[in-house]
Amino acid sequence: MTDLDLQSIQQARQLLRRASEAWKTFGHFSQEQVDRVVAAVSEAASRASLDLARLAVEETGYGIVEHKLLKNKFAAVDVYRYIKDLKTVGVIRELPESKVYEIAEPVGVVAAIIPSTNPTSTAIYKVLIALKARNTIVLSPHPAAKRCIGAAAEVMKEGARSAGAPDGVIECMDQVSLEGT
Repeated sequence: MTDLDLQSIQQARQLLRRASEAWKTFGHFSQEQVDRVVAAVSEAASRASLDLARLAVEETGYGIVEHKLLKNKFAAVDVYRYIKDLKTVGVIRELPESKVYEIAEPVGVVAAIIPSTNPTSTAIYKVLIALKARNTIVLSPHPAAKRCIGAAAEVMKEGARSAGAPDGVIECMDQVSLEGT
């Protein structure tokens, strides 16, 4: 007999440790390195948008493929377009007259709960904004959407790896329970 709650909690701990280790490297990436990773993740998610939309509708029973495709493209392309030129490393704003300097610092590992209603587009959006800020991320999918969210995570992991991100910057639970989340 297996206990899904205990397995889920254990997996959450393992993935958080892995993401934390990755953050020790990724959190020190330069702006150019971060931008290269985020661009590659965006491109990978954009290329996979239709397949992810189909999988989301098939698995969850929610929505229409064409609408999910639009949402995936919005997250992968439009959100990326909005954040791509944002400075997120080092001094991001100076107000010398006030002696104020804003310095971007990552916080570490982002734990992201992903719903079943817009699973793949939400995963894409959250991964992009976490990585742009030099954070790593662990996705906790809704149980009714864990396959499509896992697929989205895999696509984005490969994009991140191809651009030089360390393993562990994007993780996704597949042993999902409320206790693990």
